[in-house]
Amino acid sequence: MSKLEKILNKNILIVEDETILAIGLECSLIDFGYEVSGIETSYEEAIKHAEEHLPDLVIMDIKLKGEKSGIDAAKTIWQKFKIPIIFLTSYSSEKVIQEAILTEPYAYLLKPYREKELKASIETSLYKHNYFFKNKESINNSNIIQLKHNIAFNRSKGIITKDQNTIVLTKNEIKLFEILTDYLNESVSFDKISDYIWREPLFDIAKLRALVYRLKKKLGLDIIENVYEYGYILKDR
Repeated sequence: MSKLEKILNKNILIVEDETILAIGLECSLIDFGYEVSGIETSYEEAIKHAEEHLPDLVIMDIKLKGEKSGIDAAKTIWQKFKIPIIFLTSYSSEKVIQEAILTEPYAYLLKPYREKELKASIETSLYKHNYFFKNKESINNSNIIQLKHNIAFNRSKGIITKDQNTIVLTKNEIKLFEILTDYLNESVSFDKISDYIWREPLFDIAKLRALVYRLKKKLGLDIIENVYEYGYILKDR
């Protein structure tokens, strides 16, 4: 089975409050070979649907029915369920785009969309998400990873404890632990780590090294090992 075949036949949730646009998008997704998990129009409905059906991807408009926006919905869905988000919206102002970026979407497309662009964004998002998260169950389970030196990482809550004392981490430090524990006892390349944390096509090795240094200093231990000219590895023994 090819990489492309593996990402087809996935369930996609559409969150769009304009019925005609939602139906048109649904037809496009079906033509692409995907299944539509459903169409929701508000923050509350989107969160409920995501919790009950765990779609593989969400295509989200920013303007929704009710007081809360698609940005609010995207933030909640990503934090709770780690489901990738693609924004498909008519909002193009710099302020709105920056607010949306903070929710860590996999893509941001403007209406009217081109089908080739939409299809490429979906394929890229699904493949990239699968690349980082080997299986969805491990993300949704409240598993605690025990490491050496009495360090434990609660993946579901993003919390690290040392000798049962909680160590406060920054957002990027938590992300670093997430990607390294996804590949526990395996070497993870610099570009893969950087892409996961900052979502940038080119990695800044100095910025990554500074992040690792600060985390080691905060833990008071050198548990993240450097793999010469390749990346880092986190060992549980």
